[in-house]
Amino acid sequence: MHGLTSLWINRGPMETPEINHRRAVFVLGRIDEILSWEKTKEQEKDVRFVELGEYLCEVRAKQYWRLERLKSFDEFLEKHFPDSRRKAYYLMAIHETLTRISKHELQQVGWSKATELVKVARRDREEFDCATWLHKAKELPKEGFKCAVERHLTGKETEPWEIMYFKVYKSQLPVVEKALETAALMLGTDKSRGYCLEMICADFLAGTNLHESKS
Repeated sequence: MHGLTSLWINRGPMETPEINHRRAVFVLGRIDEILSWEKTKEQEKDVRFVELGEYLCEVRAKQYWRLERLKSFDEFLEKHFPDSRRKAYYLMAIHETLTRISKHELQQVGWSKATELVKVARRDREEFDCATWLHKAKELPKEGFKCAVERHLTGKETEPWEIMYFKVYKSQLPVVEKALETAALMLGTDKSRGYCLEMICADFLAGTNLHESKS
């Protein structure tokens, strides 16, 4: 499993840095501003993910969370990312790992494809072909790019796939996203959203068949 969140454990005790209060207030304010902006700009919510990842890394490194009288960086993430701390760690990994790709180019490919690029960069290290993978990220659809990354990491061909399109109202979106995220937590964060949706549907069908057999 090529996970991301496990890379911040066992770092050992950290020294308590002296906080630049003015800078800390600025960074914390920017994080709140971006998160608030994401909620009101649903169609463009991924545009500022590069900036957000950079600020989060600074909060962790310089312990700005102490200004909010919190005990740890994890508590800071629980407060500001109540729905998914995993995304915060993804954003930080993008900032720390993809240093050879400009912020503008990362914004063009989006945060989910950038997360896949992180997997390749960590696997290949010095041999990471930045230009080639960036080109693939720009040209391929999201699921196609994820398949290309999986094939590169495992050496295995993936089965044929199709992209499904259907309309979801904004009022329905939180339920759908929550179901997919919950399935990912149960099945493993390395699973695709398509696989998670398949398991949700399979569970529904199993429940339907069970109900019919009792009738």
